[in-house]
Amino acid sequence: MLPSNESPEEQEQQKAAAQRYREAAAERKEIEAKLAAGVRYPDTPERIASRANRLLERGGIPPTAAVESVHAEALDMPETLERVIGRTKDLQPCSFLPRGARAAATVARISILRGGLERPHGTGFLVSPRLLLTNHHVLPDAATARRCFLEFNAQVTIDNAPDDAIRFTFDPDTFFTADRHLDYALVAVVPAADGGLAGEKFGWNRLSIQQGKLVQNEPVNVIGHPMGRLKEIALRDNALVQRLDDFLHYRTDTEPGNSGSPVFNDQWEVVALHHMGVPNTDAQGRILRKDGQLWRSGIDSDDTVDYVSNEGARTSSILKHLAALPLDPGRRALLAEMGPESGLRQDAVAGPVETPVAPVVPAVAPARTPTPAPQEAATAPAPAGTRVGLKAPMNAFGGARHLVFLHGRSQQGKDPEVLRRGWTGGLNHGLTRAGLRTVDPEHVWFPYYGDRIVEVIGQHEALPASYADAPAVAALEAFAARSEQGTYEQLVMEAAVLAGMPPNGQEAAENIGSTIVGSLQGALGWLAAKTDVDALAIATVFRDVDAYLSDQTVREAVLDRVSEEIPHEGELVLVTHSLGTVVGMDLVANRLPPSMKVTLLVTAGSPLGMNAVTSRLIPPGTHRPRVVREWVNAWCPTDAVAIGCPLEPVWGKLTEEHAVVNASDRAHSIEEYLAHPEVATAIDTFLARPTN
Repeated sequence: MLPSNESPEEQEQQKAAAQRYREAAAERKEIEAKLAAGVRYPDTPERIASRANRLLERGGIPPTAAVESVHAEALDMPETLERVIGRTKDLQPCSFLPRGARAAATVARISILRGGLERPHGTGFLVSPRLLLTNHHVLPDAATARRCFLEFNAQVTIDNAPDDAIRFTFDPDTFFTADRHLDYALVAVVPAADGGLAGEKFGWNRLSIQQGKLVQNEPVNVIGHPMGRLKEIALRDNALVQRLDDFLHYRTDTEPGNSGSPVFNDQWEVVALHHMGVPNTDAQGRILRKDGQLWRSGIDSDDTVDYVSNEGARTSSILKHLAALPLDPGRRALLAEMGPESGLRQDAVAGPVETPVAPVVPAVAPARTPTPAPQEAATAPAPAGTRVGLKAPMNAFGGARHLVFLHGRSQQGKDPEVLRRGWTGGLNHGLTRAGLRTVDPEHVWFPYYGDRIVEVIGQHEALPASYADAPAVAALEAFAARSEQGTYEQLVMEAAVLAGMPPNGQEAAENIGSTIVGSLQGALGWLAAKTDVDALAIATVFRDVDAYLSDQTVREAVLDRVSEEIPHEGELVLVTHSLGTVVGMDLVANRLPPSMKVTLLVTAGSPLGMNAVTSRLIPPGTHRPRVVREWVNAWCPTDAVAIGCPLEPVWGKLTEEHAVVNASDRAHSIEEYLAHPEVATAIDTFLARPTN
């Protein structure tokens, strides 16, 4: 938005951006120190590995050039990967320019009708054949969109003469959504008079939720309409400065009017939606001028502001927010047109949420009436080291059906009551979003084996002294060394290959990525970079799965504990997570009394799609237990533990299978999985179904 149209919202956005910049100062100083010390890309090894492999996979650098760079001198792994990235920084292939021109064609100037005059208002760019992305402060609502129009080709030609601009109008009645925090607006564009879609004529940018598009200190390029001028591009002296949870800070030349511009990497993939410059502020958060004095709104011009950075909303954050919107099938289909890498398929309809830990009573439906629990039903948490699971009243859901939660890894030392309320809180969030009745936590059975599995794993828990310095690598090496049957290495390697890591053994020119990254450590780095799960968490969860599958003592101890703490009559709605999905499969196949049935099995964040797991089940293979009547699976594409999903290609037809989008830092969280309305609805449906 241009300075003459500065709004209170834009001022609030500037203050928020400045606050984010201040709060990130400590991390930024560390980055600057690494740069001063000669580190070219001060990012994590996992992100550098992911970036190098994406460059190789997507043709960002020719394999022959990578091989030449790698073999130029002896380098360790991080330096090797940085060398690959560096090959793309200063020297670009000739295709860089025409590909940039193709990307620029998708960018349009947004103008608004005000007082009978047409005034430049901002920038936007196509992200599907029919949808355009810009800022919320440019198009805050559908009414504003109706007053605006688009101009493609608002630029100069190769002969430096003005091109013929082509106008389109917005169609907010077909699709419009906007978010103030991420400062984005997504709106449909009316087809041309001949019925042609804007994206068919000018192309559109394929947004990707995947990792590996940019590392810190790598160049970025911004295309837009600064000050409403004809289209311009910022190419020189640009770089990613810092990555925040939802935003990127980068150094580049922009001006008012660039609001809504795409921020590209050098392969012309959109990495962020530019929304504003970050002003320097004093301790009270007041904007400063370049001379150090306070900037005065309405008196001082925008070019007197001391801008210290630029900020854009991360592509992945926008896509995850879009995935969470409750849309009708028609609008969901429009989002699906953004392409497979967007994560916006019509079956991925929910996203990141804030999960309450207490039951929520929705206004749209009455909550189930709590039934007083008998004295023996409420099992209080025992002292540390002897914690046991929690039981529920036998008549909580009509007397013949029971809701059972079966947890996964790393729950040792935790209070089962707190865990049960957390799971129930996630489920109640999903039920509330779906307009359904909530569940009382005391009506849920919660078998607890967290302390028991740690007791019997024993030597699997010990880590070397180097754990504190390099926890993920140290854990990886220790767990692999102590896996007597080699199951651990098989689990990690199979998960990485299923996540897209090229297998070893191919020619370097065809598969340079695997040559550079290495084997087991490279596989862990690949999983961490391609997903939103921490490397140490990945290493540990596969350790637990390995210990359970490989050590019969561990397996029997866990199954004995769970069997003791579940109902022994009636039907189960069994909700399992992570390692709990593997335990649950053994449980229903071997340990349930013959008279018991599983009305519904829910698996979330499950490794049951991996051969290394299914080949070690009891019995081995993918034979669905007869006692399981219905099976619903939920998986997140950025959950490293659910890499083997979807399960249907492995296990055959399920009742339902949902690909969902979890929050970036909670990709494997059970509360996130249960908070998706489609998952919660399935559980509610089978809880309410009449018993046989």
